[in-house]
Amino acid sequence: MNGIGSHQSPRMKNDEWLTPPHVLKALGAFDLDPCAPIKRPWEMAAQHYTAQDNGLQQPWSGRVWLNPPYGAEAAKWLARLAAHGAGVPLIFARTETEMFFEHVWCKASALLFLKGRLHFHFVDGTRAPANGGAPSVLIAYGAADAEILKSCGLPGAYVPLAAQQTQGGE
Repeated sequence: MNGIGSHQSPRMKNDEWLTPPHVLKALGAFDLDPCAPIKRPWEMAAQHYTAQDNGLQQPWSGRVWLNPPYGAEAAKWLARLAAHGAGVPLIFARTETEMFFEHVWCKASALLFLKGRLHFHFVDGTRAPANGGAPSVLIAYGAADAEILKSCGLPGAYVPLAAQQTQGGE
C-alpha cells in the first residue's frame, strides 16, 4: 500500500513508527518523548513515556520531542505541546485541516516543511520500504525551537510564524 498515510494502515498491523534517526540527530537533544514506542532501537529523548504510561496524563518538562499517533488523536498531543510551549512535533503537512488551524497556525513559532517524503522506521530499526505517503512538517513551539529548526540543516522550507513567538512552558 503506497497511498497517503500508508505507513499508518491498519492492514500493516503496526501503529508505532519511528522517526528517521537523521531527523532526530539534526534537531539535537530532547528531554522528553511522551509518545515513545515501547520497543525502540534508539532513544528519542532523555525520558520516555509509552502507550503504557499514557503520556498525555503524565507531567511534561523541558524540550519535548513528539511523533504523535497520526489521525484524530494527533490533535490532543499538539494541544498539549502547544500549551507546554517548548518542543518539536513531526506530523503530516496537512495544512488545511482543523487540527492545523487550531494547534499550529495560531500557536506555533515556526515550521520546517521537509523536502520529499520521509521513510519512517519499524520498531526493530529497519527502514520502511515505502515512504510515509504524505509530506511531513516539523513544528516549533517556542523561540528556541524555532531557531533550531531554522539552523538544523534538514532540507526543506523554513517558515517563521508571528503567533506565539514568546510562548513559555507549562
